[in-house]
Amino acid sequence: MIIGIGFDDPFLVGLIGLGLIFILVLLGVRVVFAASVVGLLGLVELLGWGPAAGIAGTIPHSKSSVYALSVLPMFIFIGFLAFHAGMTQQLFDAARKWVGWVPGGLAVATVFATAGFAAVSGASTATAAVFSRVAIPEMLKYGYDKKLSAGVVAAGGTLASLIPPSAILVIYAIIVEESVGQLLLAGFLPGLVSALIYAAIIICWATVKPADAPAVTGYTWKQRFLALPGISPIFLVVFIIMSAIYQGWATPTEAGALGAMVVFLLALMKGTRVTTIRSALMESAKLTVMIFSLIWGVLIFVRFLGFSGLPEAFTSWIVGLDASPMTIMICILLAYAVLGMFMDAIGMLLLTLPVVYPAVLALGFDSIWFGIIVVKMAEVCLITPPIGLNCFVVNGVRPDISLSDVFRGIALFFVADVITIGLLLAFPEIVTWLPNLMKN
Repeated sequence: MIIGIGFDDPFLVGLIGLGLIFILVLLGVRVVFAASVVGLLGLVELLGWGPAAGIAGTIPHSKSSVYALSVLPMFIFIGFLAFHAGMTQQLFDAARKWVGWVPGGLAVATVFATAGFAAVSGASTATAAVFSRVAIPEMLKYGYDKKLSAGVVAAGGTLASLIPPSAILVIYAIIVEESVGQLLLAGFLPGLVSALIYAAIIICWATVKPADAPAVTGYTWKQRFLALPGISPIFLVVFIIMSAIYQGWATPTEAGALGAMVVFLLALMKGTRVTTIRSALMESAKLTVMIFSLIWGVLIFVRFLGFSGLPEAFTSWIVGLDASPMTIMICILLAYAVLGMFMDAIGMLLLTLPVVYPAVLALGFDSIWFGIIVVKMAEVCLITPPIGLNCFVVNGVRPDISLSDVFRGIALFFVADVITIGLLLAFPEIVTWLPNLMKN
């Protein structure tokens, strides 16, 4: 895009900007820089320097001051503090004692432990990084196949995208101006279904190839019950957050603050050092700033798309197609699957939703339901090559397991995700049941 070229058609300017940003992303430019630069240049082309600078300059403050965004640092801090306080290790130990006896028991325990950690974390990459340190050494010690060990951690980490509190669901809610509380509730059952399907896939794998994932036996019922008090803080936090949002006596931000306070007090009771708490605060701050910066950059680009008229044109084109709404929805999801091979999940949603979301509503689909479906697609993108961010995280923590082995290990979990998406498309009540109860 060249400033002053003088295109008469804003739609054409929008198309050029959209194409340019995808080229920049494919070339390796970070989404925040690609989106903000292209968005600013596009606004200048359409409106001139003065109005463009005014619009772009006000976005960081106006969007940072949105109350709904304050939930993100709360959820992120809960996850990091739970890890540094040792709650994650206790969660995995309890899961191992309770389900280790089934075929592939340690891998199944990893799935349920990641689901539990996701319920206090909300960050997929953080979950994958934590369990790369906690679960993979245990699985390898018991003779588990390294591809399965790496794959289950990479896939299990994606559960944080759905199970509340989920950072990416909050971002979706902010972009489309939907209820954060209803979206967080809507993600609970689909997240649970995803975890159960992952566990079923592992059991099938271990049944066919028992040498790859041997069962772990020898734990008594007394040992199992003694492991439960150690994980009670996590269930307490989940109960506080879910009940506060469901009953309506606290906003998601207030519920997140309550959860963070509970984890903080429990960490102090466990003797967690001040330096450890400082580390959790610093990591939370770094991740929060990264997410906020990404939102700022992409929203500049979103403003540019709005002035170009591209979303409205795309909506008119989609609605006019001679195909059923479900067929169009499946095509949209396939497009997300392709985009996910080259973009990170948050960036992909931020860039596409301003164009896709109005079309989805025009087709008659429910906003909450679509949010869960598209975030589930974002989960798939976290384990899809060549980007597959969770796979890179696992490889980064465990360089002894090659990246190719990690990607081979997630193959069956990709199949599991396809099955889950199929169920959510066929039975939307899995998504809408809890939010509808909240409305009533």
